[in-house]
Amino acid sequence: MPAPSADPGGAATAVVGAGLLGATAAIHLYLYFDGYSTIRVIGWLFLLQAASGIALSLALLATLGRTTTHRGVATLGAGFAAVTLGGYLLSIWVGLFGFEEVFTWAGLAAGLIEVAAIGLLGSLALLAPAPTSGVERRLGAPGRRLRARSPGTRRRVGALAGTTFVALALLGGTLISAATTTVAQRPDGLLALGTRRIEGTLVLTDARGFTLYWFAKDTPTASHCYGTCARYWPPVLGRPERPAGVTGTLGTVRRSGGALQATYDHHPLYTYVGDSAPGQDNGNGIFLDGGLWHQMTVGA
Repeated sequence: MPAPSADPGGAATAVVGAGLLGATAAIHLYLYFDGYSTIRVIGWLFLLQAASGIALSLALLATLGRTTTHRGVATLGAGFAAVTLGGYLLSIWVGLFGFEEVFTWAGLAAGLIEVAAIGLLGSLALLAPAPTSGVERRLGAPGRRLRARSPGTRRRVGALAGTTFVALALLGGTLISAATTTVAQRPDGLLALGTRRIEGTLVLTDARGFTLYWFAKDTPTASHCYGTCARYWPPVLGRPERPAGVTGTLGTVRRSGGALQATYDHHPLYTYVGDSAPGQDNGNGIFLDGGLWHQMTVGA
């Protein structure tokens, strides 16, 4: 049992902070089992984030009443939330380990929770009672309030408030930009395709040499990748031209917005945002958006 806290307000803040860390850990654990486990490096990072978040949440509760240790755990928790949020934003801006994140509601929820954790746990670390003199001990709560109003404490709290505001602004701006990015609806003109050998396997590519993929949930007559899915896996639009030496069946399906999507051997075709250069196949074998993704191999 944790020791009773002499600061009920601080104890309540710690409980809420522990809940925030637990919530972001739960979201990452859910995403890990929902398919992120198949993404190279990112999957293990999600699992590490979930385990660390749970551990810090429990440590925050277990150290109630032990002021110095509790403040240290709160500081770690705030830093952990900041690092997690920073990694998420970087994965949207430039990508991490070959994976480029897009807007999702789960990502929005996790980001907001992490901003709240930065502010709440940061304030707990700065303002938690830590009497350092006999006078403060005798004064009790009034003494702690005097310390909280000291110029040094006010500067630290101001810096924390500024950091939290900047984090919220970055999150909001990034997600608004990501959410308003739409899949290009090109005219239904001819679409050049190509082939490329990746680790001995001949795969279909777009005109830039980027690997094309097919989705296990699709049918020969319809794509089942829309919304967030189509941000991760942009559909290949247009009427495909046959690359030299390729013998498979080329065709199209009509997407819900009216655009024609190219197909090969009755599979609607996609690229993957995690591929940053020709010859990469980072999307091959990933379970994401409810189904497996495969590179489009060809017979020549």
